[in-house]
Amino acid sequence: MNAQLLISVVDDDQSVRESLPELLKELGFDARTFSSARELLASDAALHSSCLVLDVAMPVMSGPELFRELRRRNLNIPVIFITARKDEVVRSRLLDDGAVECLFKPFSDTALLQALGKAIGDK
Repeated sequence: MNAQLLISVVDDDQSVRESLPELLKELGFDARTFSSARELLASDAALHSSCLVLDVAMPVMSGPELFRELRRRNLNIPVIFITARKDEVVRSRLLDDGAVECLFKPFSDTALLQALGKAIGDK
């Protein structure tokens, strides 16, 4: 994988924002973190990200709401959702709406790497 590819992580959980970028860097990616959807939208990261990793449940604007907002803005960035709530109905709906994957926390390094492979292919 190319270290130049930026993966942006949006999660209100500080422990995820601290650990996931380290894992992404070990997997060969650059990573930026955001504590909210609004924080991501206020930055230029969406324009430069090869993939977004979005928490499903966040205050103010959820991951799925952010996903829809990005699509409304014609920013068709591959999205991998992560969630602590194991709900197959929500997972199926997210995948049907165009998400690359929806991983249940805690997920393995392998599951994340496979999802990233689907999201970015051979970029």
